[in-house]
Amino acid sequence: MSVHEPSQWTDTAPRTHLLTGTTSGQYQQLVAAGAHRVARRIAGADGPTTGPTVRQLTTRLAGIDLDHPLRDSQLALDELEDIYLRDAVYFHHPRYLAHLNCPVALPALLGETVLSAVNSSLDTWDQSTGATLIEQRLVEWTAQQIGMGPSADGVFTSGGTQSNLQALLLARDETISRLNADDPRGATGPTSANLSRLCILTSESAHFSVAKSAALLGLGYDAVRTVACDATRRMVPAALRAEIEDCQRRGLVPMAVVATAGTTDFGSIDPLPDIAAECTRSGVWLHVDAAYGCGLLVSRHRYRLDGIEHADSVTVDFHKSFFQPVSSSAVIVRERRTLRHATYHAEYLNPADTATQTPNQVDKSIQTTRRFDALKLWLTLRIMGAEAIGTLFDTVIERATEAAEILTADPRFQLAAPPQLSTVVFRYVPGAGISAAQGDAAAVYARNALYTSGSALVAQTTVDGRRHLKLTILNPDTTRADITTVRDLLAGHAEEYLAANGVLAPAS
Repeated sequence: MSVHEPSQWTDTAPRTHLLTGTTSGQYQQLVAAGAHRVARRIAGADGPTTGPTVRQLTTRLAGIDLDHPLRDSQLALDELEDIYLRDAVYFHHPRYLAHLNCPVALPALLGETVLSAVNSSLDTWDQSTGATLIEQRLVEWTAQQIGMGPSADGVFTSGGTQSNLQALLLARDETISRLNADDPRGATGPTSANLSRLCILTSESAHFSVAKSAALLGLGYDAVRTVACDATRRMVPAALRAEIEDCQRRGLVPMAVVATAGTTDFGSIDPLPDIAAECTRSGVWLHVDAAYGCGLLVSRHRYRLDGIEHADSVTVDFHKSFFQPVSSSAVIVRERRTLRHATYHAEYLNPADTATQTPNQVDKSIQTTRRFDALKLWLTLRIMGAEAIGTLFDTVIERATEAAEILTADPRFQLAAPPQLSTVVFRYVPGAGISAAQGDAAAVYARNALYTSGSALVAQTTVDGRRHLKLTILNPDTTRADITTVRDLLAGHAEEYLAANGVLAPAS
């Protein structure tokens, strides 16, 4: 079989479609054929997307009859080229600057290939054996990077939303356990009475999953009380103290404070030492959502996370700033005993009488079946090393600083705040005689036109009621030239919009 032209596979016997000892050769052929197609697309991409419309792709898929298989791997890959690969959004491209999606490390892709084929399920020891120990070792390593002690533990999750949900579940039940211990009626577990008293405090710039978690945990969206931020979108510690005291006056019980180490829009890092001190003073669980900022753990900018070591729980998303494929996340807790709130014993799976004999990761997780996603990070650390990951993250932080300088120097744009990680939020400022609303509309048009052209992708957000654009830089290959090009393209599209709407003279 040629590496450059993987062979076709057309066997139609049902059993030959399963990975077994007799089909390992076909497995190699199929994986090589798929890798060949992807590598060719990535090598040839001249932009992060082709800018397809929903209608275009829907029309292509509509003609496919899933009840009539092609029975030919090359034909299936040809079809996939047409409906997916050709028009996919490629995060590896240096002008992909939209969301928190990163180019992925090659050792992690090796891990993805291995884990998907072996297909270990990380719920019980008898389904995973060494995979369990690898995940546990990585949890231990991450806890050490955070600065937690020997009692720390955790588990891999599907992403930051799930990690935040589990952390707040633990915080809820720890708080309820404390309330019940003081209850003369001897109440046990969550009740409508004690749930109605609980509240969560987080900054007004926190991730939406905090409110979503509150709803899923039976507290309701209004259980989340937002704390004011300063001009850099960081939580104000004095405002946090005032909110805690107000909750207590109202008979509410703060069950958790959620600090953010890397907000989605601004990359803002809340003042963790001050927040930790307030949580200690008030006896409130501190959760740090470091889904984005966790890359600082292996960076020369590690000092920006000072105070995270005092957290009761931490969310880390390796598939953001550790350059891992989705999904690769974890929730880490200071005290492993708190994970008991996620434990449920099933006789067929993890009976209680075997709990101390074998390590069953399902005892720590709100999931049952879980992929061996830890393998990707394991191979990345074993092949690249943590220092190399940190260097990559340092590079994108530096590039964001350069982007901010480029935009600040251009009178057509206005920076919303200095970047703290690798995101840059800014406004299009069209000039005298043109309203802010018209400038907002021009910015939205420019972003959409940029996507349609396929030349670049940027994000948009709203800050203080005004439409802003956002560069999210997670590719170390993004250059100053890329940023300058994207800036000029955005300005050009915005000017086209204003000219077409009669509020700006067309460019000569």
